[in-house]
Amino acid sequence: MTKKTPIRLKLDPNKPEGNLKSLGGGRADEWNDRLNNLTVCALPVAHSKDKTAITEACLAVCYGVMDLAPADPIEGILIAQLIAASEASLAMYQKGWGQKPEFFEARTKYLQLADKAARTVIMLTERLDHHRGRGQQHITVKHITVNADQAVVAENVTTVAPALQSNAPVAIEQILEPELVGTGRGQNHK
Repeated sequence: MTKKTPIRLKLDPNKPEGNLKSLGGGRADEWNDRLNNLTVCALPVAHSKDKTAITEACLAVCYGVMDLAPADPIEGILIAQLIAASEASLAMYQKGWGQKPEFFEARTKYLQLADKAARTVIMLTERLDHHRGRGQQHITVKHITVNADQAVVAENVTTVAPALQSNAPVAIEQILEPELVGTGRGQNHK
C-alpha cells in the first residue's frame, strides 16, 4: 500500500468578495465558477456538437441563476440542482411525448421519469424557500376585536414565529408577544 501525499492548499482569508457571487452565492470566485461549470455541464445540450446551442443554453442558465440570486453557497447548490432537475424533467417530457403511439411503454417510462424529476423540482423549490425564510413564519394581524371575556385585541402587529412543526392548533397567545395580548373588553393586561 502506497502512502499518498496530502494536497496542501494555501487559502487567503482576506480575499475580497467574488465577482461571480451571483452565480454561486459564495465569496470565492473559485467556488462560484466551479458550481456554474458543473451546472452548465449537467444540461442535456452540453453534450451536443452545436456550439451555438451550447452557448445560448449556458447564457440562459447563467442569467436564470442570476435572477434567482443565490445569497450563500447553500442557495447556490439548491439553485444548481433545481436547474438540473428542471432541465431533466422538461427533456423527459419532450422525449415522452415525442414517442410514436405504438411505443406506449417507452412513452410511459419517459413520462414517469419526467414526473419524478418534476417532483424533485418542487422539493428543491420548497427547500430553497425554507432556507431563505430560515424556517420563520411572518404573521401580521391588522385588527382583531372580539366582544367576549377572553378576547384578543391587537392593532398593526407583525411578529415572526418559528415554523410550526406539526398541524396542531396554536392559540394566538402562543404566537403574539405577551404584552400585545389583552383579555376582556380590550384592556391590555401585562
